[in-house]
Amino acid sequence: MLAACVGALALPGGPAFSWWTLALFVGLYVAVSRVEFEVGIGSAIPTQLVLVPMLFALPIGCVPLAVAAALLLRTAGMQPWPWRDPARVLPAMSTAAHALGPALVLSVAGVPLRWSAWPVYLAALLAQFAFDLAHSLISGMAHRVGPRTILGFVPLVYSVDAALAPVALAVAMSTRDHEWLAVLVLPLVGLLRFFSRERQARLDNALELSDAYRGTAFLLGDVVEADNAYTGSHSRHVVDLVLAVADELKLSRADRRDAEFVALLHDVGKIRIPSSIINKAGPLDAEERALIETHTVEGERMLERVGGLLGHVGRLVRSCHEHWDGCGYPDRLAGDAIPLVARIVCACDAFSAITTDRPYRAARTDEEALAEMQRCAGTQFDPRVVDALLRVSAAA
Repeated sequence: MLAACVGALALPGGPAFSWWTLALFVGLYVAVSRVEFEVGIGSAIPTQLVLVPMLFALPIGCVPLAVAAALLLRTAGMQPWPWRDPARVLPAMSTAAHALGPALVLSVAGVPLRWSAWPVYLAALLAQFAFDLAHSLISGMAHRVGPRTILGFVPLVYSVDAALAPVALAVAMSTRDHEWLAVLVLPLVGLLRFFSRERQARLDNALELSDAYRGTAFLLGDVVEADNAYTGSHSRHVVDLVLAVADELKLSRADRRDAEFVALLHDVGKIRIPSSIINKAGPLDAEERALIETHTVEGERMLERVGGLLGHVGRLVRSCHEHWDGCGYPDRLAGDAIPLVARIVCACDAFSAITTDRPYRAARTDEEALAEMQRCAGTQFDPRVVDALLRVSAAA
């Protein structure tokens, strides 16, 4: 790749060579290349803001080598000191491949810098993406990274470059007579860096908060288990089933998180119910049944006192015994009026209860439980959730 950058010196086109201009753009490229922000599963660096003006401010043949020199200087500033290990330096320089494509297109086209030549600039941008993608695929093969993984994140990264290209072209227009005006990109780059750091800080805070909520949820789950061994182990079993069904139904990350918490805490309100009722060996009378049916409302109240995410989870816990046909409790919701997470927990809760020993009856087999679930699909349970539970059970 270094040889290709050197060979590019033979490309004609561009203004006369100037050491001052070269130093300016190499310095700007180094500065901008230190700003990195996440895009999807990859990351983007706004070097497009410097690369485009560089293509018009330097002799075209010098640009790939100037980019390689900037990447070399950037690598030199890394810690630990990289020079003792050439394997760290050479790959960094090889990413200058993306500058070869536009340099070739602009050299061959030989058009002056004007807005009417936008088709040439678009071709140069596409050439940049093509050379960069080829380099990424070759580099990925060397590091055993599959093409599918690379192709999964490059479109987002290239969309950032495409969005910055018109701004960079405007900067290039302003530098035709005064190269130093290229420094106008620095405030924008600084703003991007600020937003990147702010976003990372918010993500870190969200992760810390998520861990805190998860810790609180598991602590409450342990309290439930300590209060009643059956209820605690039953809740853990329901969590496993719920997560499997959530994945089968392709729930979003936020809904999957809610499903995990609701599954763990759906019986937390039973702490308020006397153990004599929870562990009663025979059928419950009407008064006892009415009392135990308050556990979802009690669970909601307990979690609302915690607040935040668990307050939201509490509102879902309230609906975990609503039935598809509207005959559940406490609010007699029906159909899609019941939150999907609550419908999933309701079905998985019932399946777990059927296949677990209870004080008043022995456990039934998975086959018997699934047959019961199918019989009640459309009345007690959401048919779509039952179908997903059947698929999960068949795959287990």
